[in-house]
Amino acid sequence: MRSKDPELMKSICSYIDHFYRENHFAPTQREVANAMNIAPSSAHRYLTAMGKNGMISYDGKVIGTPQTDKCSSEYISAPIVGSIRCGDPELEVEQVEEYVSLPSSIFGKGDFYILRAKGTSMIDAGIVPGDLIVIEMQNTAEVGDIVVALDDEKQNTLKRYGGVDRETGKAVLRYENEEEFPGRQILVKELVVQGVARHIIRAISAKKGVSYSEAV
Repeated sequence: MRSKDPELMKSICSYIDHFYRENHFAPTQREVANAMNIAPSSAHRYLTAMGKNGMISYDGKVIGTPQTDKCSSEYISAPIVGSIRCGDPELEVEQVEEYVSLPSSIFGKGDFYILRAKGTSMIDAGIVPGDLIVIEMQNTAEVGDIVVALDDEKQNTLKRYGGVDRETGKAVLRYENEEEFPGRQILVKELVVQGVARHIIRAISAKKGVSYSEAV
């Protein structure tokens, strides 16, 4: 077998990695050939040779590289269904804005949806307006969970579940902002849980006017 061009082999590896990151699956032999501007038969010979020398894994059909082997192959499709009030309960109409793919290696497996937070009542729990909250769909919750719940008027809100109040026998939904809402809570006669918050997604941005040295 004729020797193979090492630069072309590096280009093939780079292409496979890039393709996988963009599409979440490996390219076909023909797609490799088209991208490298070589014949499919040449692509097959290169892939076979690269498989033998350990640059990639290739069984004649499935192509992989050390980088793609580290990528999560399982994704969960979760809808963004709008905003939820982190403050006084507010009626929301569920409307899917878009679907996003969540890697199961980070978010786990389950039925999820995503809400955009608004209001300031959950700041002490690390939730600020604009955050995307990943909610696991379930109708039960443990004390201390941050839940999407309905109040007695069938309006929804995002609060921390505080268990059952001993005096009234009602479920407690607590605010998490002691500066603005000290000790404030909602008492619910019949708690209806629509999900439990599992993750927060947000972009990190530097505070304007603060240098790195000042922040440290």
